[in-house]
Amino acid sequence: MNITTIIQKLSILLVFWLFFFACSKDVVEPPDEDAVEVIQPEVIATFPHDPAAFTQGLLWHDGVFFESTGRYGQSSLRKVAIVSGEVQLRHDLDSRFFGEGLALKNDRLVQLTWLENTALVYDMTNFAPVDTFSYPTQGWGLTNDDTQFIMSDGSDQIYFRDDNFELVKTIFVTRDGEPVNQLNELEFVNGLIYANVWQTEIIVGIDPQSGDVRRVIDCSGLVAAENPQGSGAVLNGIAYNPQTDTFYLTGKLWKTVFEVRLESTAF
Repeated sequence: MNITTIIQKLSILLVFWLFFFACSKDVVEPPDEDAVEVIQPEVIATFPHDPAAFTQGLLWHDGVFFESTGRYGQSSLRKVAIVSGEVQLRHDLDSRFFGEGLALKNDRLVQLTWLENTALVYDMTNFAPVDTFSYPTQGWGLTNDDTQFIMSDGSDQIYFRDDNFELVKTIFVTRDGEPVNQLNELEFVNGLIYANVWQTEIIVGIDPQSGDVRRVIDCSGLVAAENPQGSGAVLNGIAYNPQTDTFYLTGKLWKTVFEVRLESTAF
C-alpha cells in the first residue's frame, strides 16, 4: 500500500469521525422519569412566631395553627392565631415528657413524645386529655392521611398506624437508592408525605407506597432570611392550608412563619 492510499484512507476515517461527533451533539437525552423534582419555595407572606417555641409539630386547621413544642420542662400544646402569633390556648406537658410531632384526627389531637414511648391524646376544643397510646420507638414526626396515622422516629423509616395506634405497615425512605435518615416533622399533602430532614435545609416529598423521594424543597433561602441563632434553631415545622394551596414553614426557636407556594402540590 503506497503512501497516497494510506493518506486517502486516513482522510475518509477523519471525515467519518467528525461527522459522527457533530451528529452526536444534537442527540437529545430523554427525560429521566425517576429524577427528583427540586423546588425553591415562593414566599407570599410572613407571620410572627414565638422565638422561644422549640417547634416539634405544626398543623393548620380552620384558620389557626396547632403547635407542639419540645424540651423537658418546656413542652406544650398550643393553639396559635396565624396573623398575630398570639397563643390562644395552651397546655403544658408534665416535665417528664418531651413533646414531639402532632396530628389531628377525628377531632382529637395526638401529640408524640420523644423518648417516653407515649402519645398524648386531647380533645381539640379545650385540650382536655382523653387518652394515651404507646409505641416502641422514639417519637419524632406525626401526620395522617385521613385513614391512618403516619409517624417518623428519626430514622429512614415511616410507620403507618391505625386509630388505636397499632402498626399497619412500614416503609423505608430512599433518594436515588440511598436511605434518607433523620426524618422529622411530617405533613401529608395531595398524596405525598412531606418531611423535614433534621439539621438540614431541605424538606423531602415521599411516595407513601414506595418510600421514594419524589420532591425536594430547598429551604436555604428561608433559613438565610430567618438567620437562626444557635445549633438547635433548625428548620422544623410544616403545615398546609388546603383553602389557599399554600404551606406554612418555620423552625425551632424561629421568629418567623413563612407562607409559601410550591408551584404545584400534586405529583
